[in-house]
Amino acid sequence: MSRHIRMGGIDVDVADAAFDERLADAYSRREHPLCLCQVGGVPMYIARLGDHHILKQMPGTGAQHAPDCASYEPPSDLSGLSAVEGEAIIENVEDGTTALKLGFSLSKLGGRAAPAIGDNADPGDVRTDGARLSLKAMLHFLWDRAQFNRWRPAMAGRRNWAVVRKFLVEAATTSSAKGKPLSEVLYIPEMFDPERVDGIVQRRQAFLSRAVQSQGNRRSLAILIGEVKEIQLARAGSRVIVKHAPRYPFMLAEDVSRRMNKVFARELALWDASPESHLIAVATFGVGISGIAAIETIALMVVSERWIPFESQYEGTLLDALTKRGSIFVKGLRYNLSPTQPMASVVLTQDGRQEPIAMYIVPGDADGAYRETLDLLISESGMDSWIWDIAGGPMPDLPR
Repeated sequence: MSRHIRMGGIDVDVADAAFDERLADAYSRREHPLCLCQVGGVPMYIARLGDHHILKQMPGTGAQHAPDCASYEPPSDLSGLSAVEGEAIIENVEDGTTALKLGFSLSKLGGRAAPAIGDNADPGDVRTDGARLSLKAMLHFLWDRAQFNRWRPAMAGRRNWAVVRKFLVEAATTSSAKGKPLSEVLYIPEMFDPERVDGIVQRRQAFLSRAVQSQGNRRSLAILIGEVKEIQLARAGSRVIVKHAPRYPFMLAEDVSRRMNKVFARELALWDASPESHLIAVATFGVGISGIAAIETIALMVVSERWIPFESQYEGTLLDALTKRGSIFVKGLRYNLSPTQPMASVVLTQDGRQEPIAMYIVPGDADGAYRETLDLLISESGMDSWIWDIAGGPMPDLPR
């Protein structure tokens, strides 16, 4: 389907050969293009990435686009995004960058142990409000910007680790945290190739020499995003073996390993029970004088074989049914939102209907307060809804 953008008073098809050139020209003039998916147009802005430019929706305007537009996003109130946008995620529409406020540290004082945490927090990760992103919330932000929580049939067979890495790096390049580009501290292993292993190792070492440094008694930390291959017992704690970096283990101290297994028991069980799934680790880590990488904080996320995040077997069943039917949808991400708070699991954006449909999964142990909050969320959204109440039995028929 063609899509037209108005720039400099001219309507340009995004598939036009001259589109990139016109986008660069509009960026130089700080113009805000109009997406013509709706009558009158929806304002957008342009971000620069290296030598090319990206068209992005204005903050808070994703739901104003037509449901079949590539820039459409469900209302942020249906996910955990509403609590952090404008607070922990700050868009600069003039230069196309995004500033992130993080709720975790990127440095460590020598000899200081990891802070004590409650059972309801991620290991080493302070429970944050909307003003700062937790470690997992930062991963959700990058996953969302890379659009791996979206699906349309044309994406089938086109996602692998090389693609995932490319778009995560792209999202990080236009984002900053603690005064520096996020890409400067983010390590995402290159897709492993035995014929290029020497070059891969050299590039990793060069990155770490820049990202992980010591200043007196304080040393800086880097951020890992990688697919877990296995978690092995070590003499003291555990080691995380990351796919595509099999010869570079990440060590977990015994206390952090124990808390990880407790706090992320659901994710680990879900990964174990879903052979086609991928387990994604996001962690802060440092490198000691011995050259060994040691994880300070860690969070885990399970994604489907199509790299779409899911939180339960029920969500996995729903995602599988939708993809098999050829649906187009957006998977909601939790960010800092507590698991006890309801949100839309999926929003169908184009499924033989003109209006999107919000899809909810009510857990079997949902209490009265959960159901009241869910009813209010559905009412205030003003959207058609589909509800699977686990306590009520099998999954209902999908919307027709």
